[in-house]
Amino acid sequence: MSDPSDETRTRARRPRYPGRNPRRFHEKYKELHPEAYPEDVERVLASGRTPAGTHRPIMVAEVLECLRPAPGEVAVDCTLGGGGHARAILARLQPGGRLIGMDVDPLELPRAEAQLRAAGFGPDTFTPHLGNFAGLVGALAAEGLAAADVVLADLGVSSMQLDNPDRGFSYKVPGPLDMRMNPSRGEPASQLLSRVSREALAALLVAHADEPHADLIAGLLKAQPIETTHAAERLVRTGLTAARPDLSRTDVKMSVRRTFQALRIAVNDEFASLDWFLRALPDCLAPGGRVAILTFHSGEDRRVKKAFQAGRRAGIYADIADRVIQSTMEETRANRRASSAKLRWAVRAG
Repeated sequence: MSDPSDETRTRARRPRYPGRNPRRFHEKYKELHPEAYPEDVERVLASGRTPAGTHRPIMVAEVLECLRPAPGEVAVDCTLGGGGHARAILARLQPGGRLIGMDVDPLELPRAEAQLRAAGFGPDTFTPHLGNFAGLVGALAAEGLAAADVVLADLGVSSMQLDNPDRGFSYKVPGPLDMRMNPSRGEPASQLLSRVSREALAALLVAHADEPHADLIAGLLKAQPIETTHAAERLVRTGLTAARPDLSRTDVKMSVRRTFQALRIAVNDEFASLDWFLRALPDCLAPGGRVAILTFHSGEDRRVKKAFQAGRRAGIYADIADRVIQSTMEETRANRRASSAKLRWAVRAG
């Protein structure tokens, strides 16, 4: 007679898929559950790639060196993402310290919270807050705090968002042209394209991505309704190639990337949020408090650089980074998404 517990011990079959390997994002059972397949994940990491659905924090050692978190201090990670930076900071804050983790993405915030809880950080040391980094003042007030000793903002899109085709950030896999960090708010990129004029779209491409072929690309994107990431990529790539045969494939590819970047920035109003954050930041730092900001776009880096320089001239910041910090060659080889990262820091005057 069989043991009735045998059935409960039987492993559930994974969904079947055509071919030898899963192609769809939701079928990539190994990458989406890396804890169960450590050897496979290590092979992906060793190749310089990031497993689908996971995130690798960038320049962790450099961030810790800039922020110098110490036991008993209060820290805020304004862009929690996968929680990698937060976990490293939390370890330095113990005993007695605490971290507030902010993220605008309602889908990824619970995942990061669960991982940090599993790592041993309870409600007394870690508190999650759903919201954009521009809401730093409100997040501190909700915790009964006027300022923090340490503030971090990583302005990059997380790997989880890029890899999931349902979010519409990337054209690697077909998906809806969405790009919203919070899918429950605002308008997706497809609606933005249908709403704005060709002239406004061209200006947007210049302002948000310094796109040299903005007028031409704006005309291509306004020629017909666009609902998917693949349709947008195909229109720009084929249209630009036909209209400008002098451009190399690399030139065209970069224009496609800049177009997607510009649309994402516009959909999420990222520059306005960053400007608001930089204005509020000094009042959110305790005397001697440290801030570090990771940017991935020249427009972001310019804003951070100018805000820090203006703050030092005004006596608000006692010290700032004299030059931008970038990832090491070793990290860039191991994680290609680190190649465009730029890190700047500042210290609040006492």
